[in-house]
Amino acid sequence: MRTRATATIAAVSGALALSALAVPAAQAADSVQGDTKITKVVVNGGKDIVVGTSTKKVTITVTGTDPKGIKDGIAILWRGTEFEPGRLTGVVAPVDDAKCTKVDATTGTCKLLLEASPRKLANGNAGKWKVMAGLLAKGSAEDRVIKESYKSVSVKRAAKLTVNASPEPVKKGKAVTVSGALTRANWDTKKYAGYTKQSVRLQFKKKGASAYTTLKTVKSDRRGNLKSTVKASADGTFRYVFAGTSTTPAVASAGDFVDVR
Repeated sequence: MRTRATATIAAVSGALALSALAVPAAQAADSVQGDTKITKVVVNGGKDIVVGTSTKKVTITVTGTDPKGIKDGIAILWRGTEFEPGRLTGVVAPVDDAKCTKVDATTGTCKLLLEASPRKLANGNAGKWKVMAGLLAKGSAEDRVIKESYKSVSVKRAAKLTVNASPEPVKKGKAVTVSGALTRANWDTKKYAGYTKQSVRLQFKKKGASAYTTLKTVKSDRRGNLKSTVKASADGTFRYVFAGTSTTPAVASAGDFVDVR
């Protein structure tokens, strides 16, 4: 059996002292002592974690039960083959102690704040991350539960999308050129750069209509730029829409209204 020492968790956790939740050196990281159970873990309100070029604050709540009640909790985001030194490719740990609240005599929820910083992320870190979660029960027995990979969550590189339709105004039947750009955060350079060769939908909403209609699909070029030409038929608003990928969230541009005369 591989050794998973207390220091493994403590080293990656940063600000939070995990002595009460630490796994004995000879045990696996998934560990249960007593009747403590995790019943629910919510990361970032149930949404993907999207990080741009500045630090993103992330909240994780860990809810669980124990006959004596819940005293403390921990949650860490990690990426790698295993939760141990040398096999971790990314770690986002709490920046402070958990704030635990009593739900009833046996149930408690612990809230933790994490900060996902592009300074500590590489582009290759985008994708699925695992959530290590643990709870400590009240009382001297220190009953607790630790799950190395309780669930997974997507960590994505933020994207931006722009649009510009011209000329404005335009005569009916004449060409309207709709330009734009799809960019996303580059965690290696800490800047936004073109997202190349991606399919983006060009949409139009006629004046007075309640919804957009897709006109065509355009691919971004080697710099992330978009360009398409359509015939002017009526007053309305153009926009670009990107469906997203496993590493980048969906995004829509603001609309650009064109007056057709």
